[in-house]
Amino acid sequence: MTDEEVLDEFRAAEALLEGHFILSSGLRSPRYLQCARVLMNPARAARLAQAVAATIPAELRARISAVVSPAMGGVIAGQEVARALNVDAMFVERPTGTFELRRGFRLAPGQEVLMMEDVVTTGLSSREAIRAIADAGGTVIAAASLVDRSNGTADLGVPFFPLIRLDVPSYEPDSLPPELASIPAIKPGSRAAA
Repeated sequence: MTDEEVLDEFRAAEALLEGHFILSSGLRSPRYLQCARVLMNPARAARLAQAVAATIPAELRARISAVVSPAMGGVIAGQEVARALNVDAMFVERPTGTFELRRGFRLAPGQEVLMMEDVVTTGLSSREAIRAIADAGGTVIAAASLVDRSNGTADLGVPFFPLIRLDVPSYEPDSLPPELASIPAIKPGSRAAA
């Protein structure tokens, strides 16, 4: 799937938004990809997940025995990528502020896992999820996401395979360009801003 085809999927779902957005990291941006909206159609979600799976080199794909995603945003993407890879899907969540594997999910010691995100901005949530997977006994051998909006700066500590890299500027709240500062900010994501 080409970058333009991926963006067409977001446009068709009305999930490519323009305005003034507060990201989960607390940074501000003039564009936002609403992954929950693009994934609400199962056929579209399956197409995108198959494309994500195809970005992972065959030798790594063959080793992955589970996909683990951070809740909430990564759950659907992780489920669909697990389906494309024909492995189990699980998720980590933050019941007390720190990611952990719950709900009877278990990883065998050393089990090789793909950590799947919807969007990576700074990589902080991804690194926290990877740490939780390791704490649960798993070994993350690769990470993937629908969108990398880190401008290539996110270091997850493992090979990272985003479906699309979207270079959209992001700003500290006190360093906004005038055209962004003049628009009311909205928080479209699932987590409170940092």
